[in-house]
This record gives sequence, structure tokens and C-alpha cells, in this order.
Amino acid sequence: MAKLGYPLPWGTRTFVMGILNLTPDSFSGDGLIQPGASGQDVVQAALAQARRLTAAGADILDVGGESTRPGAQPVSAGEELERVLPVIAALAGAGVDALLSLDTYKAEVAEAALRVAPVWINDVWGLRADPHMGEVAARSGAPLVLMHNRSRPANAEVEARLGGRYTGMHYTDLLSDVKNELLESVALARAAGVAQDRIILDPGIGFGKTVEQNLELINRLDEIRGLGYPLLLGPSRKSFIGYTLNLPPDQRLEGTAAVAAIGIARGADILRVHDVAPLVRIARMTDAIVRKT
Repeated sequence: MAKLGYPLPWGTRTFVMGILNLTPDSFSGDGLIQPGASGQDVVQAALAQARRLTAAGADILDVGGESTRPGAQPVSAGEELERVLPVIAALAGAGVDALLSLDTYKAEVAEAALRVAPVWINDVWGLRADPHMGEVAARSGAPLVLMHNRSRPANAEVEARLGGRYTGMHYTDLLSDVKNELLESVALARAAGVAQDRIILDPGIGFGKTVEQNLELINRLDEIRGLGYPLLLGPSRKSFIGYTLNLPPDQRLEGTAAVAAIGIARGADILRVHDVAPLVRIARMTDAIVRKT
């Protein structure tokens, strides 16, 4: 399969983004930084996982050097760069058959990565954390994922078996608030010079939303898709699934599958997932039912 270009042929099928977590503290237990591992060990582990994910059907690989789970500690730009740059260079040098994406909200990290290889910018704060990120995206022409995020440490609650979740999150009107705040991020991007066709939206499942709010947002994703931008959905192993089914992260595949199928039916264009092989099959089956192409 030839590597996809950009823009992707939106509407023809669902695209799958596989996750490469270059962290020691991923909520899902798949972080590639293990105790005692050298930098080269991490690069080799990332390459091996990237090959497994692309063989399973991943179209995009999302490389992240900082955990965004509820209650996670932030890392410095320097530490994040040490984690992600060698892996991005190795993936680009190895000719891995997938588009590359960088999960970061720091302009300094994105700019350095773009000097190494063409990458998407996946900003979980929708340009609200670093005022220079829009400029980086505009100069590079990189595709830019803008995610909705109201995460607040004070509202994070962590349970040992099920992990972190957000409680007490107030929205005047959930869908209207999420749409309006996403459009504010779009306005920031456009003001910085980002082209309209480079913008992808992510409703931010799990980020500053209660279990019930996440469920409602998924069921009404078509209202987000109605804003006119491609839609990325990241439900994989999230805690709202765990709290709904009373299951830890390593037992959330079926819950993730259900969310993915509903998400595609409601208009999702990209699924960001850990378990690529089964989710590719689910996407293809759901596509066969709901896409009129």
C-alpha cells in the first residue's frame, strides 16, 4: 500500500491512527519507556511497534512524549524532545509506510520535529496552551488537529483499578459549548495563517468531561462533524469506558469497538487507537454499512 498523501480522501473510508506512547506513565500500560531502557532501546521498540501497527493497517502513527491522562505530571520541552526526536528520525529514515503525527501542544517541540520529518501536529489544547503553535503549523503547512479540552487537575479523580476521570465538569450546553470552543481554536489557527484544508477537529473524548458527558458527546458526534471539518475520534481504552463497564484498561477492547462503530456512524473520519488490527476490521465493516461510496 502506497503511503497516503494529504488531504486524505475524506468520506471514502475511515482512517486509523495507531498510538506510539514514548512515556513511562501511559494510562493504557503501553508506554515504551521502561525502567532501565536506553534511548536506543526505546527507538528500537518504537520501530518494532510501528511496523506491527502499519502491518495491521494503521494509516497514521501518532508519536507522543507526554502523558495526557487525568492527573499526569507535565514534562519539559527538553525532555519531550529527547523522547520524540530520535523516534521520529528513525521512523522517517526507515521508510515506515504511514503518515507521521506528533502529539504535542508545545510549539518548540513541533518546530524541532518538523525539521526532522514531515509530521502532523496533534495539539490536545487546540492552540490554547502555546500561542506560537499556530505560527509553526502555518509556516510548515502541516496538518493540524485541534482538540477540545477543558481538563483541570482539580476535577481529576483517580481510582486505582479504573484510572483517572473528570468529575463536576460544568457545561452550559455540552454540544454548543464544545462546538463554540472548537471554532475558537479554528479562528486562532486561521488568524495564524493555517489553511482551511489543513484543519482537523477532535471533540476531546475524555478531556475535561464526565463519563456521562463523554457518552452524550459520542452519540451526538454528527453535530461536531456538521461544522465542516474532518473529525478525529480518540476513544481507545479511555476511562469513561472503564467506568461504564467496570473494567481496567487492558479489558476495554469491546467497549472501544462499540464507541468506534457509533463514532463512524456519526461521522468520524479518523480513529486514534491502541489496538489497530481489530479496530481496522471494525472500521471496514462499519464503513461497508454506513458509507455510500
